[in-house]
Amino acid sequence: MNHFKISTEAINHLKKKDKRLAAAIDTIGAYQREINPDLFSALIHSIVGQQISIKAAETVWNRMINTLGKITPQNILAISLEDLQSLGLSFRKTGYIRGVAEMAADGRLNIEALHNMTDDEVCKELVKINGIGIWTAEMLMLFSMQRQNILPYGDLAIHRGMKMLYRHKEITPQLFEKYRKRYSPYGSVASLYLWAIAGGSLDL
Repeated sequence: MNHFKISTEAINHLKKKDKRLAAAIDTIGAYQREINPDLFSALIHSIVGQQISIKAAETVWNRMINTLGKITPQNILAISLEDLQSLGLSFRKTGYIRGVAEMAADGRLNIEALHNMTDDEVCKELVKINGIGIWTAEMLMLFSMQRQNILPYGDLAIHRGMKMLYRHKEITPQLFEKYRKRYSPYGSVASLYLWAIAGGSLDL
């Protein structure tokens, strides 16, 4: 099982820059978050997880694994849209997933080339695809590519974690940007701990 690699440098940087986050890191301790190094599979997983709970997403994902085996373009294209939708996917997500599989299969999407792009370039490339927005691209960079400085503004749990940790009623774009700069270049590790806080890992 692969986990996001959290370096000592990242932890030391975040603890030095932010006392409240430092205390949270000390309380939570070593944190592990599973990653999927298979870019195509991870991209499909991110689409599955759009706008639904983690538990619901994992239920659908497990059904897909049980039905398809390995998540590949060929295996997705081998079943009908109706069968794909019967696994618990919305009509819209079914279309998105089929579309990504078709692009990967015919070469319009060279997913391995993303490894050679900057974070901004990965986002720009992926959001061209129907059904993929910035949040989905950021999830791929975090949980497949292990990019180190991803702090997703569009993630509600990140906002919730910040509100809980810093006692803010609202996270404005300006306030979010302040924290993004503070955490940089290890925004991804900050994201992991903010998700843990939002999930109840601290008694706040």
